[in-house]
Amino acid sequence: MFKRLAQGISRTRNSLLGGLKSVLGIRKTIDAATIETLESSLLIADCGIEATQRIINRVQAHNAENDLDLAASIVDEMTDMLSACEAPLTIPSETTKPFVILVVGVNGVGKTTTIAKIGRRLKENGLNVMFAAGDTFRAAAVEQLNEWGKRLDIPVIAQADGADPASVIFDACSAATARGVDVLIADTAGRLHTQANLMAELQKIKRVIQKFDASAPHETMLILDATMGQNALTQAKLFHEQIEIDSLTLTKLDGTAKGGIVFALTTALSIPIRFIGVGEAYDDLQAFNAREFAEAVFVDTPDGTQNVS
Repeated sequence: MFKRLAQGISRTRNSLLGGLKSVLGIRKTIDAATIETLESSLLIADCGIEATQRIINRVQAHNAENDLDLAASIVDEMTDMLSACEAPLTIPSETTKPFVILVVGVNGVGKTTTIAKIGRRLKENGLNVMFAAGDTFRAAAVEQLNEWGKRLDIPVIAQADGADPASVIFDACSAATARGVDVLIADTAGRLHTQANLMAELQKIKRVIQKFDASAPHETMLILDATMGQNALTQAKLFHEQIEIDSLTLTKLDGTAKGGIVFALTTALSIPIRFIGVGEAYDDLQAFNAREFAEAVFVDTPDGTQNVS
């Protein structure tokens, strides 16, 4: 799994190492030019100003102490930053069934596919899962989720295109309760964080779910496209302000050199990252692990060993 992760974020790693190789070799001093190169590499990878400064400060501190293992120092600092948001998805056994996960995000981030991958993981862990086709406006969205349901043998509650999303999800809550379902994952239509009327619709969906269960949705998960870089951070902040996000999942890390956005998200927000997507296969949706992600950034050889000299 680590090799799949390392391969999946190779574009980000190559972007970083392109500049870092010249500064992470074994040396006794780090001069101003070296720090500037390191800083530029981190910013280009969309690590963000705050995360970049923390890493720079760590390097300068270790350089003052004549610590020669700068790569390990940077990995440690990255791990420290990411650890605050390392929190795997857990379904408490004592929660009133169903445990409702409401999935939100802008258009094109991969919500429906991510729902299918999460559903498969939960089912493999012995949980009874159901999907709710709450995206009733995107062409073929209901059909797409139904197709995933058939492949995974997971029931899907759906209505006709154009139906009220809140009504669909409420019906799904009722059906999940009647069937003893453990986890209900509800899809929603993609929307920009700037579309006030559509954000209000999400607030309505939450209120309707709460009529069924005052504690639900038990998790509101925002799906972010990592290729959007700093725009993903803006989305997360505004979604959180308007509907209160419980967790994040980042998709398409394999398609971008801007995977440093993970560091920007963790330093700017205190929202758990449940999963990261590093490819198309089911197993390419991985539970987020701070140490593994930080180390994968510095893997530079096919066998998974570190080579930054």
